[in-house]
Amino acid sequence: MATPTFEQLLEAGCHFGHLKRKWNPAMAPYIFMERNGIHIIDLYKTAAKIEEAANALKQIAKNGKKVLFVATKKQAKEAIATKAGAINMPYVIERWPGGMLTNFPTIRKAVKKMTAIDKMTKDGTFDNLSKREKLQITRQRAKLEKNLGSIADLSKLPAALFVVDVMKEHIAVAEANRLGIPVFAMVDTNSNPEDVDFVIPANDDASKSIEIVLDAICSAMAEGLEERKVEKADAPEDKEEEAAPAPGKRRRVRRSDAPAAEVVETVVEETPASEEA
Repeated sequence: MATPTFEQLLEAGCHFGHLKRKWNPAMAPYIFMERNGIHIIDLYKTAAKIEEAANALKQIAKNGKKVLFVATKKQAKEAIATKAGAINMPYVIERWPGGMLTNFPTIRKAVKKMTAIDKMTKDGTFDNLSKREKLQITRQRAKLEKNLGSIADLSKLPAALFVVDVMKEHIAVAEANRLGIPVFAMVDTNSNPEDVDFVIPANDDASKSIEIVLDAICSAMAEGLEERKVEKADAPEDKEEEAAPAPGKRRRVRRSDAPAAEVVETVVEETPASEEA
């Protein structure tokens, strides 16, 4: 896992904050200075926070849990879809469906509806419908795919949320906080970091800045997933060793309480003569 260097973060424009008059005082620990009325973020702290968040997310991925990526602003949409999709993690880049976490069963019903429509298409039921019904179902499927297609594999609540711009995604952050789901987020100088468990102070408006942070995070998670695969590949051998039967003779015996015809098989340990004495 490679944490971006100070120079790389600087080149990506991660240090640019918002105008001084728009700042949130809670972000003071992460601000290096003010220049021409704009706050400059301390990139050494940004690099340290990226590493901290990446290590935590790597462990979550290694444990086989899902992280939900949330970014509905246009600068982040493409990067989230590409990078989260590459590591098979769910993401939301369209409108956040209110209650997606706090009312998760309802969201799952909508996803199941999408699956049911797909099933109709495969088994031929769809072909027997009228032209008008086909059009309605096709439109419904397209709408569901747009809003929920990227979370179709999310069968239970995510283990964590990764958010770009906590002000824009405040509903998602609030739902996660209510359910005790840890929040990882890129936080700019105009935002409140108090509702975020892992703060990454960085410019959340520039696509290059978003991409460099996502690169580090998703690379770490990819490493975690790879380590999980390796551990899983080694696990069956260990289980076989544990499950190996103890040495002993195998013979057929009849249980005293069993019906006459029933014979059960058991393992009888050989007892050394010295122990019998």
